[in-house]
Amino acid sequence: MTADRPDSPSATAHIAAPREIPPGLHFVATPIGAARDITLRALDLLAGADVLAAEDTRSLRHLMEIHGVALKDRALVPYHEHNEAQALPRLMRALSEGKSVVYASEAGTPLISDPGFGLARAAIAEGMAVLAAPGASAVLCALTVSGLPSDRFLFAGFPPSAKTARRTFLSELVRVGATLILYESPKRIGETLMNCVEYFGEERQAVVCRELTKRFEEVTRGTLAELAAAFDGREVKGEIVLLIDRGAAVQADAETVEAALDRALESMSVKDAAAAIADAYGLPRRDVYQLALARGR
Repeated sequence: MTADRPDSPSATAHIAAPREIPPGLHFVATPIGAARDITLRALDLLAGADVLAAEDTRSLRHLMEIHGVALKDRALVPYHEHNEAQALPRLMRALSEGKSVVYASEAGTPLISDPGFGLARAAIAEGMAVLAAPGASAVLCALTVSGLPSDRFLFAGFPPSAKTARRTFLSELVRVGATLILYESPKRIGETLMNCVEYFGEERQAVVCRELTKRFEEVTRGTLAELAAAFDGREVKGEIVLLIDRGAAVQADAETVEAALDRALESMSVKDAAAAIADAYGLPRRDVYQLALARGR
């Protein structure tokens, strides 16, 4: 996820000075909003590494300037999904030479819907040390403030933008017995919430977190139906995390299933409605499809 640039430089109690960093690949978490959320260890790594790599070199330069970390004559290599073929060999060469390489995504923890997976796999395959300096994560930050159960949770990433793929994606999550955590575009959050009502039901508790740790941070809690109404037609900006509570055990009596089917058929095809309701209530898809055909007529 992409963080806003910090509002203003702020003093820090720790002025990073170059230290000896062991050879290997070090993944460093960076703030998702507030610049002071950087860790002391992250500053040490940024100050002392032989080579720095970043999803967005401008963002990392700015963060280092705020905290008084000098780049000096060290290499700062851009590494993202569009240039991996060019950047990966360069970073692997540095690692093979016994250098310390620090990688930072634009905001948050690397590899969590951010680049870096290919780099980690390549380094592991060559038997090189791969370490992590933990820190900010929008996933965990959102879970903390949501008020939803945190004993089990599933980070499912971004829902597909294509409607058919998104419906399949959501249908596969209906019966997951854990709090669901999704990232979503502000342009699609309204539509996604309406889709979630179709698949998870109106009464499922959910939370929309927007701009976590930033100036205009907003946390909206309620049922999926309430959130869908609140975001319907609303112009939304910023980074979005959507959390959905696990479903309660549902007694799948005939009246309940038929009522749910009727609601689903108002906005979905017979096939999609049958699949959604079958998954929601743990029923055979063939049986629900036959019922949907009858009611659809």
